[in-house]
Formats: sequence, C-alpha cells, structure tokens
Amino acid sequence: MAAEANTTMQNDLIAASIDFTEQFAGSIKKLQEILGVTRLTPMPVGNQIKIYKSKVTKANGKVGEGEVIPLSKVTREIADTLTLEYSKYRKLVTAESIQSSGFQAAVNDTDAKLLKDIQKDIKNGLFSFLANTSTVTTTTATSFKGAVAKVMGQLAVKWEDDDIQSVLFVNPVDFYDYLGDTNVTLQTAFGMTYLQGFFNFNSVIVSSAVPQGKVIATAANNLNIAYAQVGGNLTQAFSFTTDETGLIGIAHNNVNDSLTYQSVIMDAMKVFPERLDGIVVATITPEK
Repeated sequence: MAAEANTTMQNDLIAASIDFTEQFAGSIKKLQEILGVTRLTPMPVGNQIKIYKSKVTKANGKVGEGEVIPLSKVTREIADTLTLEYSKYRKLVTAESIQSSGFQAAVNDTDAKLLKDIQKDIKNGLFSFLANTSTVTTTTATSFKGAVAKVMGQLAVKWEDDDIQSVLFVNPVDFYDYLGDTNVTLQTAFGMTYLQGFFNFNSVIVSSAVPQGKVIATAANNLNIAYAQVGGNLTQAFSFTTDETGLIGIAHNNVNDSLTYQSVIMDAMKVFPERLDGIVVATITPEK
C-alpha cells in the first residue's frame, strides 16, 4: 500500500540534513570571502590555539658620542590561548506542533533559526577580540573619516612588509552619520552587514558589536578560521550528516516515548586573530 500524500519520508529527512550542512558550509565560505580569510584549518578537538602580541623594550636613545648604543628588544609573547572544543545543541519539536504547523515549519524552519544563532556565537568570538583594547594597537582621531585614515596608516606600518588586504569594522551609527545622504548598497551574510571596496578596504563590516565611537581594522591575513571536523570515528557512533569538510554535523531522529522529533547539532569553530597588535583601534574624540 502506498504512503499517504504529504507523508514525510526518510529521503526527505536526509535531504533536510544535507541542506542544513550545505547552508552552513556556504555561509562559512561567504564569511571567508568577506573577511578575506584564505586559511580554513582543520585541527584535532582539544588543540590549543595561541594568539600573540608584540612587546617592545625600548632603550634610552640619548647616547653620548662614542658610547655603545644600548639594545632595544621586540619580543613575541602569548596574549591568549583558546581551546578548540565542540559546541553541542539539541532541539525538540512535539508531535502536536508538527501536526498543526507541518514538518517544514516545525522542524526545518526552526533548524534554520538555530543555525543563525550558532553563526552568531562564532561571529561574537571574533568581535570579542576586536573590541578588546588592552593589547591591540590604538590611536585617536577627531572624526570618523580621520579615524579611518588613522587605522589605514597604522596598518601600513604594522604590515609594511606584507602585501595585504584589510578589513574595516565600524559601528552603524558612526557609519551612517558619516554617509549622510550618500547612497550605498550593503549586503548581508553570516549575520553581518557589509560592503566591499569602500574606503580602499577589501570589506567594511557594519556591526553594533563595534562600540560606538571606535573604528577597528586589521589585515585579512591576520584572521584565521580553525575547526575540528565532525566526522571520522564520530560517524561510526552517531548518525551525523555533514558536508565533505566536516564543518558541522546534524542528526535527526524521532523520540517515541515523548512523541517528539529531535535535532542534534555539533560543531567546533573559532575565528581568531593571529596577532592582537595587528588589530588597530581608533577612538573618535571630537574636538570641543
């Protein structure tokens, strides 16, 4: 006997899982494009990621005639250490919600909303470094345009020996105050609003995660993405569907004792700068 019309079949569930992982993989590729990140590095879970800063010990430059010039020293120190670990998420929808709303709305649409929140967690990890002013390179300016010029100048000094693309992060209030009546076309990807090729930056990212009154920039090759694959031995124990790179895994199953349908998602991803002093933060302090 044939299945009733509109019955959700096993192939439909597999297709939904594949679509979920492909959406995530596509969004990561877009994130790489926006940030100019070329390195997507798989690492074993539990590995430590070291983030560095430069420390300058400058000797007194006032040296008498014929005296030995004292040494100044620049050392590279560890500023922070991250541990690559899995993030795990679980979501249940009831039989009643599937019956009333349909499988697409109850399961797939809520999976998509959870995916956006997972992306937000990854993005917030990057912005937590960008908003840190204790070990980054700092400067000041009296206007938004002046702040952009200052960070461009500092980047040119910091990355003088590198052929770099650079990324600018700005607060929406500061950005739109500067634009005034100027029309620009912004795009959205990975929960970020951005435009490319503006102010001679590869990308300008407009986000409320950037404190108002600050302009932040770094070289694209200062940013990295590391992840632990969801695959290998894990697929022998769990029925994860994942993309070919193993960026994220999702498993769907029915829970009969509660008549619910479960989505279990796992990923391990960090977006991080290699050098904190390679991030330039300009603070806007208008003249009185």
